[in-house]
Formats: sequence, structure tokens, C-alpha cells
Amino acid sequence: MSAGVLTRRERANLVVQETTDRSLLRSFLETDRLYSAYALCDLDDREFLRTRWGVALSGDRPVAVVLQYAGYSPQPIFVMGENAGVASILESVIKPRTAYVAARPEHLPAVASQYRVDPGPAMLRMWTDRAHFRPFPADVQRLLPVEIGELNRLYQLGFASWLPASAIADGLYYGVRVGSRLVAAAGTHVISPAGRLAVVGNVMTHNDFRGRGYATAVTGAVTAELLRFCDQVALNVRADNPPALAAYRRLGYQTYVTFEERLIHRTEPLWTGWTGTVRRLFARKET
Repeated sequence: MSAGVLTRRERANLVVQETTDRSLLRSFLETDRLYSAYALCDLDDREFLRTRWGVALSGDRPVAVVLQYAGYSPQPIFVMGENAGVASILESVIKPRTAYVAARPEHLPAVASQYRVDPGPAMLRMWTDRAHFRPFPADVQRLLPVEIGELNRLYQLGFASWLPASAIADGLYYGVRVGSRLVAAAGTHVISPAGRLAVVGNVMTHNDFRGRGYATAVTGAVTAELLRFCDQVALNVRADNPPALAAYRRLGYQTYVTFEERLIHRTEPLWTGWTGTVRRLFARKET
């Protein structure tokens, strides 16, 4: 859905509010299913309780949505729709002090109306389905929750946070072992059986074992299993990561859209501090 095409009258008539109406949200997000893959999966029962949603309405028509996902700070937020609606939601409904935003490049001006936006690399949303997927036969193993310690030791080489055992229990992870050592793994960020959609993530190969096709193997195993019950599988990758791009393309993943993942910091109008100072001065005179 394009940004910034509301007329002046429509912008003036926007109604912005928090919502838990999953039918309304789903119908809007489905207009750009692959871009909104994470958000669509977050509508499932297990994830929905961790979310807050703001919507901008023009009449009874949703024109923008902002999702905030609860968790460790900075929390992730996702924006979609018309820029006027996105800016209005961020102004009055979804207002984290600091967050990681996922947004199309054309949404950054709306985000910047309320936040200072840090620089960051361009990201690609890639996707595949049963018609495009190319299996990559390899000796991989499905990981179990009891193996979470090994998985986290592998991820600690490149990722800052550790996963709970429930990440494996609720998701889908495959690994490659050399001897008894786990040297590569891939898993899922979110899965929506109801939406028939999933997002692959947490792909990692130990530095000593790169260049052997292990990342392709584990990503392929996760993707093949997901496509048994999903219509599309998506993933994110940095645009400046040629080895990862080559591995995913080998499996039949295609680029859908370039987007931004940026750290953002809430800004305040210049007069906010000034009015607070005036109130304190008058309070002193009255006492």
C-alpha cells in the first residue's frame, strides 16, 4: 500500500485509535501480505496478547496501521499505510520512547515526524512458496527444546540475546552437526497456521564452518517443513550480505521489497521543556 496519497480533507478527517479488532487488522494487512508477514502472524492467539495496535480511519476505511510488539526494550514496531495516518498514530497512540521500526523507505518521513531515526542498512524481504522452492538435500537434524543450550552457544557468536527453550518448542529449528558439535542452525521467528504464513530467521553458521553450504541446508530444511502447511514463507536479510542472498536464492527465495529496520528515539516539541519550566516557576510563586 502506497504512502502519502490522502487528500487534505481526508487527512483532516482521520480518526486515530487503539484497536483489538483482528478482522479489521487482517483485512488491511492482507492487502500487502508479504510486507506485513510478521504482523499477520502476530494476529494468532499466541502472539496477539503481546501486541498493541493503532489504526487510522478515514470514515470507516482503515488507511494506516502501527503495531508495537511487547518485549525487551527497544521494542519492535511495524508501520504500514498512508503517511498521514502513520504519523498520527505515532503521535497519539503508539508512543514508545525508543524502538526498532520496520518500515518502507517512503514511511521514514512519517516516522521522523515523531522520532529521531538512526542510520541503518537496507533490508530485503524475501519469500518463496511451493511453486518456487528448490529443496537442498543435506544431513540436517530437527532440534529439540533440550538442545537450547547448544543453540544459544552457537548464536552467542553473533547474536546478543539468548533464546528460551519455548522458541524451539513453539517454533521450528534445524541444525547441522560436525561430530557432536552443533555448527549451523536456522529456525523461525513467527508461524501462523491460521494465516498459512511463516517467517524464517536465526540463521547462523559458526565462523570455522562457513562456505560449506550449511546455512543453505538448514534454511532449506526449515522452509520445506513450513511449506507443508504454509502458502508462503518469508525471511529478512541485509541487502549488503551477498553470501546470505546467494544461499536463499539457491532455495528459490525471491526479493519482494526493500525496507528499513532503524533504531528510533522519541523527540519532544521544543516548547515541552519550556512549558514545564514555566509551570514550576508559577508553582514557586504560589507557595
